[in-house]
Amino acid sequence: MMIAMALLAAGLAVLVAAGPAAAAEVKPGGGALARAVAAAAPGDTLRLAPGDHVGGIVIDKALSLVGQPGARIVGSGEGRVLTFDAPGILLRGLTVTGSGLKLETEDSGVFATKRATGARIESNRLEDNLIGVYLKGARDAIVKDNVILGRRDLRMNERGNGVQIWNAPGAVVDGNDIRYGRDGIFVTTSKQNTFRRNRFRNLRFGIHYMYTNNSEVSDNRSIDNHVGYAIMYSHGLEVRGNSSVGDRDHGLLLNYANRAEIVGNRVNGPHKCVFIYNANKNAIHGNHFEGCEIGIHFTAGSERNQISGNSFVANRTQVKYVGTQEVEWSQDRRGNYWSDNLAFDLDGDGLADAPYHPNGLVDQIVWRHPLAKLLLNSPATQILRWAQSAFPALRPGGVTDSHPLMAPEP
Repeated sequence: MMIAMALLAAGLAVLVAAGPAAAAEVKPGGGALARAVAAAAPGDTLRLAPGDHVGGIVIDKALSLVGQPGARIVGSGEGRVLTFDAPGILLRGLTVTGSGLKLETEDSGVFATKRATGARIESNRLEDNLIGVYLKGARDAIVKDNVILGRRDLRMNERGNGVQIWNAPGAVVDGNDIRYGRDGIFVTTSKQNTFRRNRFRNLRFGIHYMYTNNSEVSDNRSIDNHVGYAIMYSHGLEVRGNSSVGDRDHGLLLNYANRAEIVGNRVNGPHKCVFIYNANKNAIHGNHFEGCEIGIHFTAGSERNQISGNSFVANRTQVKYVGTQEVEWSQDRRGNYWSDNLAFDLDGDGLADAPYHPNGLVDQIVWRHPLAKLLLNSPATQILRWAQSAFPALRPGGVTDSHPLMAPEP
């Protein structure tokens, strides 16, 4: 009987320990939120009532802050509105606003330190902060389904980023709508990050990668930014299923980016669809580049890239290749589709019967000497074009697609 009673008591203790954490409602005004955070135990949930709650708070225990409709956390206009400094913190359903304006002190709506492992920032509205969310060393953090609106009263280079990440392996940024900051997501010195299903508008760069390896950029949408996706000094990335519409300078920029998989992306004008600068060993397959001044600008010794199965449609200049080497853009007898390639397919195998050369001697002259554009319709230029077609050995090097596709990829 004594043994049975002891077992029953132990079972009841386990049930009590496993029961739901305490939940408290926090009314707006004064320092009520700060007092509630100080009084709460790890694992508690604070439900914030509608109205303005005073920010400038450091959360140093595993709490859940959940907002009722109309609940806001408002900073004083100096410093950070919320600082996460413990593992397992959740922020959901709140508006966070009113950070300071100093980049040197990393003023943010939400600032997660390296102690904030597994932080979750979900379904919030972060507006009029310098930096929306800063994950500074917070491993395995999740920033999901938030609306992040930066400062519109500052010049672009004075603004902060929507989401900024430094050395936060495993961080996931998913399904956010980001506008009006400097960069939508800026990440540096990190690894194994995932950025997916985000929407970027009215920014400098939608996504800006620096020194971040073995990560994923997938199914994002960039509209009317200066650059859609700037992949710089990073290796082993998967860039898949993203779109860029109307990004004014570059849709996709690869600068010292190596061993990336660039697959199934779509870029629509207006200037350069893709700029590849000293980027090596990348696989660029199944992408669609349309309506740009330059379809792809390829330069600065970029080598051993695999470029096949892409569609180059109605770009004013399909390829700008600055170099003298011969570069083959097909793989396993499968090249790319070129909308300006007036080719035949007599054997019906879906491939053009002759190779495609997007650049020639005249193109090289114009790129090196822009004033030569004045002579594009002159007899001398026509003679150069005829001579190159009659004597292929005159070609100055450049891109050859030996097996161009007759139709764009679906």
